[in-house]
Amino acid sequence: MYATGHYGAALLVYAPVGFLLLRVDPTLALVGGAGVLALATVPDYDLRIPFVSHRGITHTLLFTLVVSALLGAVGWRLGQGSYQPLGGPERTAMFGFGVGLLGLGSHLLADMLTPAGVAVLWPLSDHEYTVSVARADNTLANWGLLALGVFATAGALVVATW
Repeated sequence: MYATGHYGAALLVYAPVGFLLLRVDPTLALVGGAGVLALATVPDYDLRIPFVSHRGITHTLLFTLVVSALLGAVGWRLGQGSYQPLGGPERTAMFGFGVGLLGLGSHLLADMLTPAGVAVLWPLSDHEYTVSVARADNTLANWGLLALGVFATAGALVVATW
């Protein structure tokens, strides 16, 4: 998928979480959504790094878990300050980890829709997982995924604030 499709996939996977957060703290829902969207295209940074193959290490669960753990560590540190909107370091760490997992994980899911697939279990397996729905350059699939994500997010917002 292209960036448009990845943003849509991120919104789609975040919508249920955003719904729950909206019921508790709308600011956290907004921060989480912004974080997930910011991370949605990070695995494709491999296109800009010499000697790193596209859909290689940045498109694996290992990369997703490492980056999510780093975000969790940042959350842990932030949660030790005097301002604790989430109630302490444990919850802030979980929030950071969750944002990373959803943002990067949505990218992997969107790329699994393409025939090329991704080897998400590397280094345990080189098998490329795909459901082969549409090519990455399919304009209709990318915009359709964005529309679906926007619709799901808007629906979560309406229902949560009703």
